[in-house]
Order: sequence, then C-alpha cells, then structure tokens
Amino acid sequence: MPVSIDAPDLHGLSPKKRAAMRAAGQEVFECYRVLEKGGLNVVGEVLKGQGDFVEMEHYPRDDVFDTETHGQYYYHAHRGSDLEHGHFHTFMRAGGMPAGVAPLDYPQASEPWPRDDDAICHLVAIAMDAWGYPTGLFCVNRWVTDEAWYPAEAVIAMLDRFAVDHAFPNWAVNRWITAFLRLYRPHIEALIRHRDQVIAAWQQTYPDRDVFEDRALEITGYLPVAVDELLQQLDLLESAAR
Repeated sequence: MPVSIDAPDLHGLSPKKRAAMRAAGQEVFECYRVLEKGGLNVVGEVLKGQGDFVEMEHYPRDDVFDTETHGQYYYHAHRGSDLEHGHFHTFMRAGGMPAGVAPLDYPQASEPWPRDDDAICHLVAIAMDAWGYPTGLFCVNRWVTDEAWYPAEAVIAMLDRFAVDHAFPNWAVNRWITAFLRLYRPHIEALIRHRDQVIAAWQQTYPDRDVFEDRALEITGYLPVAVDELLQQLDLLESAAR
C-alpha cells in the first residue's frame, strides 16, 4: 500500500488562490458534463483507437505533448494493481520550465539522467478507477519515470505552467487534466515536498545506495481525491470568509 499523507490545510489560502481552485473545479465538472453527455469518460478517450490495453505501455502510444507549453502526459497501468485501473503521469519538459531551475547535482548517480533539452520533470501522477474518474494523487521515485530530478521548490514553480491546449486525443480530456492540476495545487505541493523528505530520509538510512534507483522505493506519497468534496470544502471556506 502506498504511504498516504495528510491533506493540506486550506484555511490559510488567500481568497485569490481559493477562487482559482474553485474555477478549476468548475472546469473539471464541465469536462465531465460534455464527456458524459456523449457516453464517454476521460480514460476511455485516451485509450480509444489504441488497440488492446497492455500493462506498462503508454497511452496514447507517443504520449500527449503541447509544443507551446511543453506540458506532457501519458496514461498506463502497472502489473497486478488492484487499487486502480491505471494512472496518468504528468510532466514538464525543459522548454517550459522557469528560468534558472536546474536538476539536482547528484554525481553518485548509478544510471544516466536525461540532460539538456531532454531533462524532463515529473510533476504528479493521477490514479484513475475503472469508470474513468480520479481516485488519488501520488509522487514517485526517479527510476519510475526516468526523469531528471528537480528539487521540490523547482517542481512547484513549474505547476502553473502545465497545460495541454489542443484537441489530441480529446479536447475535454486535455482541459480536464490541465484544470485538475490547478484544482489540487495545494495537495500536489504537499506531495512534492513530502517526496523530497522521503528521499532525504531514505538516503540517511541507506547511505551506500543510489536512492533514486532503489526499487524498494517507488511511491513516495499518496493522497486520495474527491472533487465534489473538495469543492464543498472550498464553498464552506468562502462562506465563512464573508
């Protein structure tokens, strides 16, 4: 079982940040509305026309990438998982990153990390159920996604830049995944910071290992999600602030 972390306290968020989250939540529900009206769902649209759903393969086959924002994602499933149907991995490629961010300097790496324009950064993964709806968010170790490893604050600085603004494989799906990362921004921040704490503790416990390639450490932290409950919480906070 992945290690669940505590959900962030939203009381300290500014009205502007709460409003941005509520707007993103409304966008998420609008995407659900138009998909459901056609008898569709997020996962089904990503898998459509891709043949058999094979574990560990990327869907769509060549990933989804926005050449302007440099946001990227794919969907896949691991072998033997009863906790989810599959999950999305979301990324920011080097061309979309803020100026001045750089991967961690880690000379003891036992495997090569992608470099320069290929120095991709994993943001967060979104677990999905068999009906095509999200159930959780989680972060992972470097070996899982073969990324360059960026410190937590650098990853957090990339979050607002993630967007997929085109219609492949489906416009509603791309709008949904863009809005979902905005809706759960505080939760993703918490997972990313917790990720670095777990890595640091693992390094201290196993100083002779390359922590980033250690197959014993896969998921660094997990948070369950429920969009309707989060929006209700935001509405209550908004009412209390009046």
